[in-house]
Amino acid sequence: MTGNFLGLTREEGAGPDAPYQILPVPYEQTVSYGRGCAAGPAAIIAASSEVELFDEELLCEPHRVGIGTQEVLPVTAAGPEVLVADLQARVAKLAGAGQTVVTLGGEHSITAGPVRAYQEYYPDLSVLQIDAHADLRETYQDCRYSHASSMKRVRDTVATTVGVGIRNLSAPEFEYAQQTDGCHLFFAHQRDAEGNWINEAIDLLSPNVYVTIDLDGLDPSLMPAVGTPEPGGLSWQEVTSVLRRLTLRRHVVGADVVELAPIGGMHAPDFVAARLVYKFIAYTERGRTAVHAADKT
Repeated sequence: MTGNFLGLTREEGAGPDAPYQILPVPYEQTVSYGRGCAAGPAAIIAASSEVELFDEELLCEPHRVGIGTQEVLPVTAAGPEVLVADLQARVAKLAGAGQTVVTLGGEHSITAGPVRAYQEYYPDLSVLQIDAHADLRETYQDCRYSHASSMKRVRDTVATTVGVGIRNLSAPEFEYAQQTDGCHLFFAHQRDAEGNWINEAIDLLSPNVYVTIDLDGLDPSLMPAVGTPEPGGLSWQEVTSVLRRLTLRRHVVGADVVELAPIGGMHAPDFVAARLVYKFIAYTERGRTAVHAADKT
């Protein structure tokens, strides 16, 4: 894996002290259907060099705040629990320096690591999950740290989680969500054209929020390059509306974008993922600027 996110140079703010840091984690061990997400981080970074730095919506160049790219987190065969612990330690160091980390997966099992790292600094942390699947199994295929258990491991330490775009889950997962305080699911078929569901989801979140984006949360017509595609997913307009509104109403501390499994000869999904990462950073920084401006009035 070579190059910095967006192809930025150190002179353009891509150093290790930049307030936003991209952390590639090419981990793939517990996937249960389509494979290839270990190649996701490299594909996102490669595609990002084709993303224009100017944001036509926000009328600025968001990269100027500073976006660095970390060295790849070493991946071993020790298993997902060890990987999560290693990732937690790496992100905690960056979070302690006040940096916002966007972790690029790899499979969704990695999410517990950065969530636990940020919770050290934000005890009230809640998690917004964009996903096709609930990922609330206690174990899957005899693994507690399976990609299908990613949100259950998050919920081991976080009191409030809100999943949006959900459209495939088991009966026990549904029952768990129904019976458990602080576990909220917004099913894809319940979306309304006005987007009221977005505000309802944000209302449930605490002031400090971590965002996990499993790319299968997007509709496969937009994002076919995932291991477990599900019809009926979020559009580009819907997922960006979620992030836009969230970052204006909550303090977003970090994020991950996971499960891209690149398809040879098809560049569009890689580019969508790269553009989504840049949009997340743009919205997050815009939201913080708005909060600071309000504090001064």
